[in-house]
Amino acid sequence: MERYYQPEIECASREQIKAWQDERLVKQVRHVWDNVPYYRKKMEEKGLTPDDIRSSDDLHKLPFLTKADLRDAYPYGLVAKPLKECVRIQSTSGTTGKRVVAFYTQHDIDLWEDCCARAIMAAGGTDEDVCQVSYGYGLFTGGPGLNGGSHKVGCLTIPTSSGNTERQIMFIRDLSATILCCTPSYAAYIGETMKEMGLTPDQIPLKAGIFGAEAWSEEMRQDIQNTLGIKAYDIYGLTELSGPGVSFECSAQTGMHINEDHFIAEIIDPDTGEVLPEGSKGELVFTSITKEAFPLLRYRTRDICMLTREKCSCGRTHVKMCKPMGRSDDMLIIRGVNVFPSQIETVLLNHGYPANYQIIVDRVKNTDSLDVQVEMTPEMFTDNMGEINRRQKELVDGLRSMLGLAAKVTLVAPKSIVRSEGKAVRVIDKRKI
Repeated sequence: MERYYQPEIECASREQIKAWQDERLVKQVRHVWDNVPYYRKKMEEKGLTPDDIRSSDDLHKLPFLTKADLRDAYPYGLVAKPLKECVRIQSTSGTTGKRVVAFYTQHDIDLWEDCCARAIMAAGGTDEDVCQVSYGYGLFTGGPGLNGGSHKVGCLTIPTSSGNTERQIMFIRDLSATILCCTPSYAAYIGETMKEMGLTPDQIPLKAGIFGAEAWSEEMRQDIQNTLGIKAYDIYGLTELSGPGVSFECSAQTGMHINEDHFIAEIIDPDTGEVLPEGSKGELVFTSITKEAFPLLRYRTRDICMLTREKCSCGRTHVKMCKPMGRSDDMLIIRGVNVFPSQIETVLLNHGYPANYQIIVDRVKNTDSLDVQVEMTPEMFTDNMGEINRRQKELVDGLRSMLGLAAKVTLVAPKSIVRSEGKAVRVIDKRKI
């Protein structure tokens, strides 16, 4: 039996969803115009005023926002409420070390937690369940979002955060956790560790998992389902919009329902910005129509995907998005962390290295690895191993503070990285996604 957290919203008629979107968009555009000079200026440059936006049919007239805008407006330039009304920030790494900082009022947090509660109930969760949240807490949105959603459903919530796998398994077994929330690669690692401990799926109390924050394949889903004896559900979100719960999978597992009472989704041509007809593959753009503190209008996610309004067997009426099929920029997602080659380049240049490097990403034992090979200049070149180790450690530390994760650094001889005729092959991603 399908369960809903807010059935009157999740199963609303298309006419009702459109009416909510029309009314909320008009109100949001006015809110942003009145309170966000940065975006108001972008509207004025297009010759627009709030009166030009009468319904969601006029959405295409509005200017886009991109990650570059978030960087330019950092930290307060896109905040639409007085700071005394904001109660929290969440953050993710930005392209060149400047972080994306998103602001929340208490009302924003309530609505975000509602979205996560919908995802938990779509995965079969009820107030009888024990939900173990093994996403990172702190600035990362994964932990706080699912934690709040779990409370709203009424689950007993175990806020383990990530890491310390033995303790994770101890809690799953001792407290009979039935739902696991974490990144897919960490779920696979937990499953693998349990297998090594000699545990079979029928000795593991889990029945469902809600996994997101990084790309994962259908093969990986099957593998996790078999090892843990669960049904694995996908969840999607961006810190810029709130966090996980922008969309989520239902029992049908044929795409993720977008919470259209809070977000309007469009698919555009990444090169021209033109809105594409439904069913087309293109870049996903979101407008948040209920956020108070940090409302983003037409935010370009850089995720490539498709939308479908085909009737879903679960009874939900909200549009579905497929798994993102790639990016229209060069961002990598490694262990749930956003990594841009430009960030790595910044660290290398700051330490006096030329921008000739190669990033090799792989997945070993279900965990992403990041290996950065860096060319030395002829002046730097040395075969003194002690000196090379010292320099490698310096770069490892620099990358850790820029990216928030550990990378392996290998210094290589001058001219040893292959030069390419066209665009330099900076990234070799060996993961089978």
